[in-house]
Amino acid sequence: MSRALAVYHGVFGRVTLYQLDRELATHAHREGHLVFYVSGKHGGMAVEGVRHDLDRASGAAVSPWQPHSFHPGDLENGSLFLVMYIRPEWFLEMSKHARLGLNFGSSLIEMSAPVRQLVHQTSQLLLDDACGELIQACVFELTQESYNQSWASSSSAAQDEMPVAMLRDFRIRNSMKLMKSRLGEGESILLDSIARGAGISRPHFFKLFKENVGLTPNIYLNTLRMETAIERLTQSSDAVTSIGLDLGFSSQASFTRFFASNVGIPPSDYRRVAQLSPQTG
Repeated sequence: MSRALAVYHGVFGRVTLYQLDRELATHAHREGHLVFYVSGKHGGMAVEGVRHDLDRASGAAVSPWQPHSFHPGDLENGSLFLVMYIRPEWFLEMSKHARLGLNFGSSLIEMSAPVRQLVHQTSQLLLDDACGELIQACVFELTQESYNQSWASSSSAAQDEMPVAMLRDFRIRNSMKLMKSRLGEGESILLDSIARGAGISRPHFFKLFKENVGLTPNIYLNTLRMETAIERLTQSSDAVTSIGLDLGFSSQASFTRFFASNVGIPPSDYRRVAQLSPQTG
């Protein structure tokens, strides 16, 4: 069974040690995302449909809002992975080299000696319940090393030419606002309602949303739900059932399935292991 050995929240975002034995559904994050193999059998990540190995030789980097999924190598005992979710605004403020927030030049990160050492240090700090300053310092160094490596084969001109997402269609801008304010409605009912309100069919709405945002509206909606769920699990004493109902799930069981398919573990387990730093507490 998948489980979390350590979860730490800080001003940078969050970093976790997961033992994963199940696939994760295609999903996205507004944060930059880094995944590194620690021990057990090797796994894999699919980033926008392209498969990348997670093993002793390579890790994976995912830019904000890039759709991706996880595929374990051991469906019985699970394998251990260091998983990081980094806030782009924090990284941009801390880094002297980042020019595009946290958009990676490549999804493949080589497990070079510096990366391997930082993965080991960060994992050990999490297991040792080390102070937040030490964890944050390692997280930044590992993120910076990965970012630099991802752009090592690209020129600065290539970075300057990176497209910047622009929501040109007002219907899509409005739909994103509506999703955020109506998380308590069921997914199918909400998306049908938004499409009708925009005066377009559901298929056309999905096509238009994907063209403007880069991912489907259901993945975007699920991202908003996950963010709210994690925030309430770590910063409130609300019952898991109440959180699920408020997010449009008909039962705790359906909410638990959704959470586990996106994070890898049930929400009650995540809450139990999560460790809030003083800055975010």
